[in-house]
Amino acid sequence: MLGAVSLILLYSGDDRPSVLDQVEQRGSLTVLTRNGASSYYLGADGPTGPEYELARAFSEYLGVNLELKVADAFSHLAQDLTAGRGDLIAANLSRTRRREFQFNFGPDYLETEILAVTRRRGANIGSLADLAGRSVMVIGGSSYEEALQQAREQVPGLTWEARDDVGIEDLLQAVSDGAVDATLIDSTIFRINRSFYPRLRIAFTLPGSVPHAWAFAPGPDDSLAQKARAFFLQVREDGRLAEVLDRFYVDVERLGQFDMFHFLERVRDRLPLLIEAFREAGEVYDMDWRLLAAVGYQESQWDPEASSYTGVRGIMMLTEQTAKQLGVADRLDPDQSIDGGARYLRRLHDRLPDRIADADRMWMALAAYNLGMGHLRDARRLTQKRGFDPDRWADVRQSLDLLSQEKWHSQTRHGYARGFEAKQFVANIQRYFEILTWMDTREHPLLVTQRHSAPDVFFTSEAYGAAPRRQTDASAPPEESGAP
Repeated sequence: MLGAVSLILLYSGDDRPSVLDQVEQRGSLTVLTRNGASSYYLGADGPTGPEYELARAFSEYLGVNLELKVADAFSHLAQDLTAGRGDLIAANLSRTRRREFQFNFGPDYLETEILAVTRRRGANIGSLADLAGRSVMVIGGSSYEEALQQAREQVPGLTWEARDDVGIEDLLQAVSDGAVDATLIDSTIFRINRSFYPRLRIAFTLPGSVPHAWAFAPGPDDSLAQKARAFFLQVREDGRLAEVLDRFYVDVERLGQFDMFHFLERVRDRLPLLIEAFREAGEVYDMDWRLLAAVGYQESQWDPEASSYTGVRGIMMLTEQTAKQLGVADRLDPDQSIDGGARYLRRLHDRLPDRIADADRMWMALAAYNLGMGHLRDARRLTQKRGFDPDRWADVRQSLDLLSQEKWHSQTRHGYARGFEAKQFVANIQRYFEILTWMDTREHPLLVTQRHSAPDVFFTSEAYGAAPRRQTDASAPPEESGAP
């Protein structure tokens, strides 16, 4: 009752609409966020990320459009909210004691731990005391810096560099490259990123857990925060919250550490010389350059002189016959090979029935790239014969194994094929494509460096900068329809 009376007194004589009313009247919710794995990024299929998915669901709950404003630095989030440039912060923000005086918070929706991360073969660090005298870098104004400030009272000599001009991926890369000894990171963020930084390890875990919540402007008007509480109660009960968190934080390690280490080494020392050729081919043939680069890595590990016992050669491992059909005079010339491979994949893509969805169509085209269009059609016919959908890659991929079994390939037009190899071929490309997309859309230092510098650049704490995000779209005009 006292609270209600206080609100009446505060708003007496003031007929301004509440924050919630303003959002509903203008028909849009403006969310302040950051570009990163734990918040928002542009994936292969468009905007995604755990905070983006939750914010989108909240805007639908309110019946308004979602508008995102991506802050250039973590410290800008609070400034933008205070200045009225957004309605709330959704950026994997920790609810700390200090911040509770700064914001109104919605309900906690995630609990994490703070980890100290170091290089696997780096300094022997196992506690906060071991960080004394070491080079430590964290994001300025973050809960990580707040944790270090609290620990400094018990750990003499503990110092760190706080940066508000870098992202967490930059810090992880700095530790991986040996530019700094350690950084602090949320356990969930490290879980997302650990397979991309195989040189890193968890040194120790800070005591206690850290709650995460959306932050709203301070003051007596918490109408939007109250609405967020009702929203989170609903998505928690109907399972949508758990679904979002599981999708982004569970089972994220797709590649073994050795494979990932080898891939990143090739990104560093080979991709810089080829990246423009992949981008140009992507533009010419209306395909995502990162997908073409993934094909090139799967085929040759980006080695222009690669060859196999079957006679395929070059970056895209073209056969002599295919090269002649495409007009590729020199398969060992990287530009010709990449252009020819992209053109060949485009042709395969366009030959598939137009009723097949774009994503399914591309995975099938890649399978045909590996084993031939005739064998792919056989697999689609077997899929249909077995009562599944021949236009869905998830169903067709299960039939590829059958092409090596006499019981099944005897029923096909083109006979035996090593379909299991084509299935693995596509799966590998999907993983490499996912990694390159992850790196490119989040301005990973290795790809940023490739745009501006020579390969094999050693990263220092001063070497980080930003580059414009890129996103390309793979689409193609269909030409064929009918039976599989």
